Amino acid sequence: MSTATKRLRELLKRDGLLYMPSVYDPFGGRMVQQVGFDAAYVGGFVTGASRAVSEPLLTLTEQVETASAVARSIPLPVIADAGAAFGEPLHATRTVREFINGGIAGVHIEDQLYPKRAHYHKYVAHAIPEAEFGDKIRWACKERDKLDPDFVIIARTDTCRFEGLDVAIRRMEIGAAEGADMGLLFPTDDETARAAPKRSPIPLIYVQSRGNRDGRPVYSLQEMEDMGYAACIDAQLFLLAAVNGARQALREMKQSGVYSGFSTEQNVELRQYVEDTIGLDEYYAIEEATVENKG
Repeated sequence: MSTATKRLRELLKRDGLLYMPSVYDPFGGRMVQQVGFDAAYVGGFVTGASRAVSEPLLTLTEQVETASAVARSIPLPVIADAGAAFGEPLHATRTVREFINGGIAGVHIEDQLYPKRAHYHKYVAHAIPEAEFGDKIRWACKERDKLDPDFVIIARTDTCRFEGLDVAIRRMEIGAAEGADMGLLFPTDDETARAAPKRSPIPLIYVQSRGNRDGRPVYSLQEMEDMGYAACIDAQLFLLAAVNGARQALREMKQSGVYSGFSTEQNVELRQYVEDTIGLDEYYAIEEATVENKG
């Protein structure tokens, strides 16, 4: 049992909503920590984008590597997107084991077909049968119980988008019966979003999907808490903010040959922030005590 998994359990027992911004590298994780949030998330969408491929093309190794790098860099618990568990129930056991060994505090496992199809991003669901989904969650939970009972297993379904809330809640019931700690579904409208936490047998996480094109609502943290959600995954905020800022800067450089977005003072401040975030002063201190100033 790890400190991270115990800490995540403690956070989930608190009153209020646990907010988890999605990041894709250790620097992003440290920014989340420095701002004062209590947990971070590594999603398949942002990992895939950071590698310039779609989420369905990610391998288990790539996602564990990315999530573990974030987890090692910060004291906060990290939840990761484990996709469709990268295979069948047997593969789900290894998936859980690898994330636990990588220092991750929890994962969500979905009922999508594996290998996932790129059309998933166009909101075309390829849901596996209920029995197969139950098998994956059961064996994932068996592996959790064997290695670290505090590790959080989240049952995710994509059926709400196409088959409605009744079907999605049935999948949450299956996940709960097989040992899942929490659930995750994708309400398509405000009415469904408000009804889901009241009907789910396990606490639900709301996925804040900015830029979604299927009409899924984007809420404030207070609104989600008032509706009864236990946590929020902010799936794209960090990525979209980073892309927007970098794109604007590069476009200006291409068009004019100069960048006017920061003053000299801001450049100095931001560079200092980067150096402080990676702990450069600690590196200086080691070198000064060993290899520098030796005459």
